Amino acid sequence: MLVVNRFRVPADRAESFRADLETAREALAACAGYAGGEIGRNVDDPELWVLSTRWDNVGGYRRALSSYDVKLRAVMTLSRAIEEPSAYERVEPGTTLNIGSPRSLG
Repeated sequence: MLVVNRFRVPADRAESFRADLETAREALAACAGYAGGEIGRNVDDPELWVLSTRWDNVGGYRRALSSYDVKLRAVMTLSRAIEEPSAYERVEPGTTLNIGSPRSLG
């Protein structure tokens, strides 16, 4: 699965944010199920940043968010992400796609 977190960061905070984002990625990378990730900055709008990570499955990602080290080193930075859906399933030839359905509140 893919997780894409986008951030809007004023230019005067770019360097400190970059360090925070690198720390967050390092914390996530230490978790079981992490398959890779990158940090990027938009070439047309330098205030727009992205943290893109790949996971073996959604469970690995959710467990990573629950880990003490991630809560300590990453959650504060991740909470600054633009509010939008961030988890994506990989779409490859021959794969069965997830069927969208409302989640039960009960």
